[in-house]
Amino acid sequence: MTAAADTPPAMLPKVKVDYLPMLLVPLLMLVALPFVGSVSTWVTLTVAALAMGMMIFLMASGLTLVFGLMDVLNFGHGVFISFGAYMSLVALGPLAGWVESDNLLLNIGVLLACILVAMVVTGGLGYAFERIVIRPVYGQHLKQILITMGGMIVAEQMIHVIWGASPIPLRLPEGLRGAIVIGDAAMEKYRVIAVVLGLVVFGAMYLILNRTKIGLLIRAGVENAEMVEALGYKIRRLFVGVFIAGSALAGLGGVLWAFYRQTLTAGMGMEVNVLIFIVIIIGGLGSVGGCFIGALLVALVANYTGFLAPKLALGSSILLMVVILLWRPQGLYPVAKR
Repeated sequence: MTAAADTPPAMLPKVKVDYLPMLLVPLLMLVALPFVGSVSTWVTLTVAALAMGMMIFLMASGLTLVFGLMDVLNFGHGVFISFGAYMSLVALGPLAGWVESDNLLLNIGVLLACILVAMVVTGGLGYAFERIVIRPVYGQHLKQILITMGGMIVAEQMIHVIWGASPIPLRLPEGLRGAIVIGDAAMEKYRVIAVVLGLVVFGAMYLILNRTKIGLLIRAGVENAEMVEALGYKIRRLFVGVFIAGSALAGLGGVLWAFYRQTLTAGMGMEVNVLIFIVIIIGGLGSVGGCFIGALLVALVANYTGFLAPKLALGSSILLMVVILLWRPQGLYPVAKR
């Protein structure tokens, strides 16, 4: 028997939970309210920001795990976002009648069908990308940057070959258009659905990472991959699985981003790459919870700043990152020890 086994549960050391970063989001909302002035305007800005934050989180969450577990600088992550967006166009083909219907259930079914197709395709692309592009350059950061950026350029040109270089309009299903009006506050239906989907995905990721064996291995691998390998687990297979899951999540985020913009372009995923990296740095390398809070903070600051001081909106994310790193140089919830 070990000493820990002989120790009563009440006497075992408790893991200290850092609640301070969790309070940043509601605190920022409350601080912004008197500056915005109108409660209805504040509600509209906040819901819009939460929807954008959820989309950014979905696009960034897979990459933060890839960063933390695999120590891979994948600058081609935006490719999976773009392909996920274009897969929604493919999935909409046979469901054109559902798109035109104003039945909310059919419209949600269309959205879920697009998400399913996008996740399957981008997951498969992620597997191929890891095997062909990433695997030869494990542990070589400079080569990873160069080869993943090269892969991004090649993939963008493939999109041009298949779908053309011109922007393609993407119609939002009829039942998801318009807004829900409560008092003087208007909340777009699609943004509310994006918030709900983001919360569902975050909840599922939290449960998987904290309540399952595979989640335990992933978290242990982020902190000490050699230890997981020494215990007899195939860390390389875990790497591949995480990369596939991260690519699929990028595809999911790409679908939501595509319907949000209602226009498809080959570079739409690459355009948000910088924002994704900012969110990952703010949240802490390898931390899904930190990524979630970071994405919400970035979106809220961007929306409030865009309303109060439009000229500062473009630099708001960089300013937020600087402030967070001055406070916590390793991010809100650092996991990886690199």
